[in-house]
Amino acid sequence: MSPALRRAAVIVVTAPVAGTILFGTSAFAAERAVSTTATLDPAEQKIADNLDTRVQDVRLGSTFSGVVIDSQSRTAVWGHDASTALMPASNTKLATSTAALTVLGPDHRFTTKVVYDNGTLTLVGGGDRTLTTADLTAMATSAVAGLKNAGLTSVKVVVDDSLFPAPTLATGWNDGYYPDSVAPVRALVVDGHHVTDTSLDAGQTFARILAKQGVTVTGSVAHGTAGTGAVPVAQHESAALSAVVEHMLKVSDNDIAETLLRMTALAAGRPATFEDGTAVVRQVLTQYGVSLDNFEIHDGSGLSRSNRIPAQTIADILHLADDPANSQTLKFIVDGLPVAGEAGSTLGPEWGRFDTADSQCAVGKVSAKTGTLTGAIALSGLTKAEDGRWKIFSFIENNSTAAPDATKDALDGLAATVNGCWA
Repeated sequence: MSPALRRAAVIVVTAPVAGTILFGTSAFAAERAVSTTATLDPAEQKIADNLDTRVQDVRLGSTFSGVVIDSQSRTAVWGHDASTALMPASNTKLATSTAALTVLGPDHRFTTKVVYDNGTLTLVGGGDRTLTTADLTAMATSAVAGLKNAGLTSVKVVVDDSLFPAPTLATGWNDGYYPDSVAPVRALVVDGHHVTDTSLDAGQTFARILAKQGVTVTGSVAHGTAGTGAVPVAQHESAALSAVVEHMLKVSDNDIAETLLRMTALAAGRPATFEDGTAVVRQVLTQYGVSLDNFEIHDGSGLSRSNRIPAQTIADILHLADDPANSQTLKFIVDGLPVAGEAGSTLGPEWGRFDTADSQCAVGKVSAKTGTLTGAIALSGLTKAEDGRWKIFSFIENNSTAAPDATKDALDGLAATVNGCWA
């Protein structure tokens, strides 16, 4: 359960409307400044003192941005170059999720269609990165039934991914990232395949399914655009965006994040490009009252090595998600954060997280988004401290000379320090 739901009763201040991002000013936006004047309680002072010592760990290097705040009072518990913008890696997904949930709404679903026109079935991409072969099979079954009713036994297959214009690769992506870590961004994909042209790949899968169901596919699958007079013959809707966001954060799915960025741009009335998507992210965060000083992003996943976000901004975004005033819209971000020791997530034992003598005590007690690139490791999330109050933390490290696994262990230890189990 989200920490926000464990606290005071939820008061909904705003509600998202697809196609708009003018959602008003929440109480949070009016109180953006972090309080630095309140006296720390003994548990918080212990956190601050321990972090002052442990941030000197050689595994963290010398380029580090970190902050801890009290979730309820917004008191600054501790900070170290908190406003310094560093490469945040996949912590960028927190900003992308905030914009997507706000603009599209948690109940939004992505629709993939099949239309028929003059002997051609066109598979039309709608930005569903969770589409599966089983989904294509169900659509093919509906399409084949219609073809047979019309006495047709052969068709051409075309894929229409025109929803997303070029470029398909973002500023700051290394050549080695695609198609392994992320596929070139297109509006159509099946089974999350990492191939250069996911649309053609999906169309070819669809064609094979049609053939198995007794329809002859003539020629090769090709790109095209569905005509305005094409007749809809099948469609599939994804799970709700809330579930998509939770899954994307749990496993840090780069492809889903990039699709969400583009679909958010479209819903805001802009072209589905990296540039317009990131502009909408900035607009949404600004309207929530988040400072964008030193904030720079070029994609939705955080793979761009040109991205720069301070730890303070990441913490502010997490506070938005944890704020009861925003629960109806943004609580899915907190719900989707990996939990320390949770198998199948990026904080699972299979990734060697929270498995040292210092951090094992925090298993099950820390929820946090990971971030990993060459030269950049981040961990940002929430935990309940010894004083019984929820603390939000963000730790971002760049350019450490230590082995990445060693740096991750050091960050896990910092999170355990905030929890208080590593005294």
